[in-house]
Amino acid sequence: MTKKQIKTRNRIILVLILFFLLLIADRTGFLERLALPAAVIFILYLIPYLLIGYDIILKAARNIRNGQIFDENFLMMIATFAAFGIRQYSEALAVMLFYQIGELFQSYAVGKSRQSITEMMSIAPEYANLEKDGQIEKVDPDEVTVGSIIVIRPGEKIPLDGVVTEGESFIDTAALTGESVPRKARTGDNVISGCVNGDGTLKVRVAKAYEDSTVAKILELVENASSKKARLENFITRFARYYTPVVTIGAAVLAFLPPLLLGGGFATWIQRACIFLIVSCPCALVISVPLGFFGGIGAASRIGVLVKGSNFLEAIAEVSTIVFDKTGTLTKGEFKVSKVLPQAGSGFTEGELLEIAAHGEGYSTHPIAASIQAAYAQPLKLDRVSDTSEVAGHGIHEKFDGLDLLLGNAALMEQEHISYTSCAEAGTVIYIAYDHRFIGCIVISDTVKDGAKEAIHRMKQVGIQKTVMLTGDRKEAADAVAAELGIDEVHSELLPADKVNEVEKLLGKSGKNARVAFVGDGINDAPVLMRADVGIAMGSLGSDAAIEAADIVLMDDDIRKIAGIVKISRKTLHIVRENIIFALAVKVIVLVLGALGMATMWEAVFADVGVSVIAIINSMRALRTKGI
Repeated sequence: MTKKQIKTRNRIILVLILFFLLLIADRTGFLERLALPAAVIFILYLIPYLLIGYDIILKAARNIRNGQIFDENFLMMIATFAAFGIRQYSEALAVMLFYQIGELFQSYAVGKSRQSITEMMSIAPEYANLEKDGQIEKVDPDEVTVGSIIVIRPGEKIPLDGVVTEGESFIDTAALTGESVPRKARTGDNVISGCVNGDGTLKVRVAKAYEDSTVAKILELVENASSKKARLENFITRFARYYTPVVTIGAAVLAFLPPLLLGGGFATWIQRACIFLIVSCPCALVISVPLGFFGGIGAASRIGVLVKGSNFLEAIAEVSTIVFDKTGTLTKGEFKVSKVLPQAGSGFTEGELLEIAAHGEGYSTHPIAASIQAAYAQPLKLDRVSDTSEVAGHGIHEKFDGLDLLLGNAALMEQEHISYTSCAEAGTVIYIAYDHRFIGCIVISDTVKDGAKEAIHRMKQVGIQKTVMLTGDRKEAADAVAAELGIDEVHSELLPADKVNEVEKLLGKSGKNARVAFVGDGINDAPVLMRADVGIAMGSLGSDAAIEAADIVLMDDDIRKIAGIVKISRKTLHIVRENIIFALAVKVIVLVLGALGMATMWEAVFADVGVSVIAIINSMRALRTKGI
């Protein structure tokens, strides 16, 4: 508990003791036997009332001065003042006391719900160990320039994104990804800010300035999350804005109009008006609804998923179709040679074909070229290669051992009038022509991500009706991946603009309450992420543009967590709707009973404080929702 909460708790305990002593003295007739003057009895109740309620009265007065009249503080002040006016002292004290108990409980609940998200804020590094001329200097992370060397000692937070240049250690990524198992980091590995170094000392070359680092972007997302409200939150805000003035005016009418029209005393109707005011306090709705969404966002952060606002949490609950990019999302984006296929009768073996292809791709840094070189796994003699030129969109034309060599797609073969045998294997096919004749092809395959098949299965389990894959890859490769993972619909050989068009078509086909989500990782995915109802990006390996455009970020790139966030969001919405229905139902019933004289101020206290506490407890269930 905070110091403020402890202070309020101590006040409540003191006043609660005084209240029960006064209540016992009143109910046993002890006060009556003392024959105390009315003014003394008034003061006996006024002292604990002011002790417990002075801050509420001050807030109400301050708000009135600022033109913000109709809020819960004003309602409590007016209702209890009116109760004192008709000599309902114990009821007035009880209303203020139990209101403060409810407020304390609310404050504690909000603090617990914030805990998962505020823990994210602890990832912010306080300093960086900058290495200069062999000396270590502690500086602010935003003072470190790209290319500088920083030293991360055991137990320290990694302040900036970079590449390990020296050392080996285990990295704790739990604060970012929710994963408890540390990851090994060694020379050449990328490390991201916000993680905690293990037992080894690392030297890291800084790759990004602090404002562009992973930790800075995460903190910005967390700070802005509360500003983006769901439809239900906006409804409750608008509802409270009009509801509170209406019931205040209604209470005034109830207090004065019946006695004037029907005759009789004002005391009974003022008491009914007090009940009306107490019950009408919208605390249960105003607090529990945003608290429910906040709990859902907190539950998501626990599994390493950042939701940029409650509106996106609400939207993902209504998703019926999820669209995936292929490379880097469903597959690792790590290309490997899967087959070497010499042309029958060409006279070349698999080893010779791979040797020619590796040397032909020797000057290229493309991932496909790298995979061929890795498969060859022998030193290259690049003096055997000459006159290299790229054929845009098709491949490479060069000389190998003085003879013409062509490496590329089928279009290159056709362009150069080379007769070839088409390959139907799944993957990227590199056709090879040497000395003006086709000698074979090499198939490059991407590797399906671990857990991708399980992720699709989980999504269907939580009620996702359709899964779609969009890719610029060949149809054969796309179909093979889709068949392996259980994807319902595939669109291949697409340009970035084509992906947007396909998502547009899906949006047009979706129903009124059915939404479309897109999952991607690359820069080229940013337009689609923004166009979809819900954009989901990879946080660890994804591009900055994709993360910026997305509504939800998977911090460890584990798409299995998508089903988890859908589950969390639907549970959160269910809890929020429960709170709204329960609070409104109880308040309407007690309001009617109070107006008819069938409810006391004790029932009014329950309808306000009791309902608020129950709704808050229910909202906290969202925080405990397990996504997996």
